[in-house]
Amino acid sequence: MPSPIRSLTTRDVRRYVDEQVFTSATPGNGHVGVEVEWVTRSVDRSAERHTVTPDQLLAALGLSAPGDVLPDGARVTFEPGGQLELSGPAFVCADTAIAAMARDAAVARRAVSAHGIDLVGIGLDPAGLRDRVIDGARYAAMEQYFDTQWPDGRVMMRNTASVQVNVDLGAPSHVESRWQRAHAIVPVLAAAFANSPFDTSGSLTGSRSSRLDVWRRLDPRRTRAAARPGTSAATAWTTYALDAPVMMIDTSAAPASANSAKSFAPIPRPLSFARWIHDGHELGWPTIDDFEYHLSTLFPPVRPRGWFELRTIDALPDEWWPVAVAVTAALLDDDTAADIATRASAAVAGRAHLAARDSCHDPELRTAVDQCFVAAIAALPRIGAASARAATEAYYERYVAPGRCPADDLHHDPCRWSPSSDVSVT
Repeated sequence: MPSPIRSLTTRDVRRYVDEQVFTSATPGNGHVGVEVEWVTRSVDRSAERHTVTPDQLLAALGLSAPGDVLPDGARVTFEPGGQLELSGPAFVCADTAIAAMARDAAVARRAVSAHGIDLVGIGLDPAGLRDRVIDGARYAAMEQYFDTQWPDGRVMMRNTASVQVNVDLGAPSHVESRWQRAHAIVPVLAAAFANSPFDTSGSLTGSRSSRLDVWRRLDPRRTRAAARPGTSAATAWTTYALDAPVMMIDTSAAPASANSAKSFAPIPRPLSFARWIHDGHELGWPTIDDFEYHLSTLFPPVRPRGWFELRTIDALPDEWWPVAVAVTAALLDDDTAADIATRASAAVAGRAHLAARDSCHDPELRTAVDQCFVAAIAALPRIGAASARAATEAYYERYVAPGRCPADDLHHDPCRWSPSSDVSVT
């Protein structure tokens, strides 16, 4: 909640970034965390829009509230359109992270299936704009903010799903190179795992990742990449955050109790966080807690949080999301694969939009993805992800070698997507 007096400076913000954002939350190297989302669909064709609510999902899972955890540690949360998200803890290697998430995902799928609910691994639900089934203050304010200029905000919130891979910052001497490398492989990951060729009406968009196209059409000051050539990671992120407009201001009563409801005021007129620090607002002056919350409303493809979140991968069928996790980890954590990825990615730098549209049908992206996959497959045993090698080799043979991606299974045969089955159809 804002302060009645000015108390925060840009120097305080930079200190927070240095001490909290770019100080490792998991000392050591090789930790991997996995976050997997699915579009949820009722198999009851009489149900309006097949919408599934969080209460229905919690009941099916035998849980009492969002944030509860499944047996292997995945935390259960929901997106505004009823998408189910499982967020795993950081594990010491990719194999352990993948195995734990796979077990929890299987538990979740069996539980909801018994209640007539499907979990669909696709980046953008093509069965119509979903209702917003979460009435929380954050999502209401977010929707109001996007509605001022970016109507695709509703699509992003309600109809999209992704796979997120979390990796260590690395040793202090490696943070800068890992920051740059994580940004460099964004087009490779976008192209390799594109899996959303439809818009919300079910029409082909001409893009292999319509989900990423939706993100591109949102407020660029909070969705574009944060890295800048010749600028340190902490400086780039501080500048990015200060320049980004304030989406909402926490107006909750203070001190807030554990059971008190949060309230937020959306900020429809542009107000950068730096300007808020300098000029204040009728609701008050920002505090470091307001800055911390502001960071949670920024959605670049690589977001630092004491680790690096890579947020560019479309949701995938259960057989393929482990491949995305393993490949991402290999390209960042194995020195040999990282060197190859750096060189391969240089040829497609800045081509995230092209990667979303054409995927591996673009010759240079196809070459970069191929080189990165070959390097990643060789690296998997070295980073503790040997169990993912067979699936990664299968993915390479099915998609990468012939210059395809999962969206092509749907792009050329839309009937393959069905609300009553996952999108992986052989």
